[in-house]
Amino acid sequence: MLGYRVSTFEHQFMRILGLLVFGLIAIFWIAHGLRVAIGALYLPWLKDYSPAADEDCPQVSLLFAARDEEEKLPIALETLRHINYPRLEIIAVDDRSSDGTAQILRDGVKLDPKLRVVSVETLPEGWLGKPHALQRAYETSNGEWLLFTDADVCFRPDTIRRAISLANAKQFDHLTLMSDVEMHGFWEKTVLTFFGLGFHLATNPRAVSDPRSRAYIGIGAFQLVKRSAYAASGTHRRLAMEVVDDMKLGKILKQAGFRSGAGIAQSFITVRWHAGIKNIVRGVTKNFFAGAEFKIRVVIVQLTALFCASILPFLALPFAYGWTLRFILLSATVAIGFHAGTAIVMQASPLYALTHPLGAAIFSYMLLRSTVVTLVQGGIVWRGTFYPLRKLRRGIV
Repeated sequence: MLGYRVSTFEHQFMRILGLLVFGLIAIFWIAHGLRVAIGALYLPWLKDYSPAADEDCPQVSLLFAARDEEEKLPIALETLRHINYPRLEIIAVDDRSSDGTAQILRDGVKLDPKLRVVSVETLPEGWLGKPHALQRAYETSNGEWLLFTDADVCFRPDTIRRAISLANAKQFDHLTLMSDVEMHGFWEKTVLTFFGLGFHLATNPRAVSDPRSRAYIGIGAFQLVKRSAYAASGTHRRLAMEVVDDMKLGKILKQAGFRSGAGIAQSFITVRWHAGIKNIVRGVTKNFFAGAEFKIRVVIVQLTALFCASILPFLALPFAYGWTLRFILLSATVAIGFHAGTAIVMQASPLYALTHPLGAAIFSYMLLRSTVVTLVQGGIVWRGTFYPLRKLRRGIV
C-alpha cells in the first residue's frame, strides 16, 4: 500500500511538473515569440521606398575592411562599381592580407574612380583588426553618411538611394538592414534559418526604433549612420577590442540618444557567409561566446533556454497527454510558424521550419563549442592574431 501511495505521488508530481514546465514554454512562445513575429511584420522593406533623387542624395562613404578575401572580393567589387549613386566614395582597407587581396584592390582602383585603398601593415596594441581597419577608413572618409559593410557583400545598383529614402522617411540617424544570405543545401538552410529566427528573438528588431526600448541592432553587411552621430558616439575607438563590433555599434549609437532602426533588404543586399556547415561552425567560433560577453553563466542560460523552448517540446511530444500535450502542441505550432515565416523572408522553403529542433541542437553545439574552444585557448584567433581572453573581457562595451 505504501509503495502504491509513493508511486501515485510521484505520478502526480511529474504530471504537475510537466504542466508547469510546458505551460511556461507555451507562455514564452505566445508572449515573446508572437510579439516579435508580429513586430517583424511592421519592419520597413527597402523595396517599398523609391530611390532618392540626385538632389536628395547626401555624400556617402562606403567603408569596409578586407583581409585575405581574394575568393569573394572580386564579385563584391564588381557590384560596388555599378552602384548608382551620385556622391559616393568607396574606401577599402587592406588589413594585412597575405593572399591576392591587395592586388585585387589595386586593380579595382583602375576600374572604379570612386574606390580608394588604405593599407594596414601592422596592428597597433589595444585593437582588434577589423575595428582598427574601419576606424582607419572613417578617418580617410569625407561623407556626411557612413556606410559600414563587409568585403564579401554584394549590392544592387539602387540600394543606397533607397536606403537614404528610408532613413530620411523614418528620421533615422542609424539604419541597419537585414540582407539575403546565400544558402545551399539542407544543412546550411537548416542552420541559417534557425539562426535568423534566433536573431529576431534575441534582438526584437521592431523595438530598435523605439527610444524607450533598450533594444539595439547592428548588422555587419549594412550599417548606414550619420557621420555626426558616429563621431558623437565615440567611433570604433570605443569598440577597439569588441569582437561583435557590428552589433555594438548599434548599441553605442542607441545609448548616445540617436535614432536607430532596422529594415529588410532581401535581394538588394546579398552575402555568401560561409560555405557548408563545417565552415559555418568554424566561422562562429570567435563570435558566439563573445556574444555572451564571455560569461559562462550567460552561456548556461542560453543553452537552457534553447533546449527548453526549441528541443524539449519535440522530444516530449510522443509521451504527453491532456493539458501537457496541449501546451506542447501550442508551443510547437507557434515555434514552427515563426520559423516558417523567417524561412520565407530568407527566401528558403517554409518546410525548413520542420527542422526547428535540429537547428536548435546544432546552434547549441556551436555555442558550446565556441565557449569551450575560447576557454581552452585562453582567447580567440581572428585575422591571424591571437587576443587573450582577459583583454577581450576588458574591451566589452
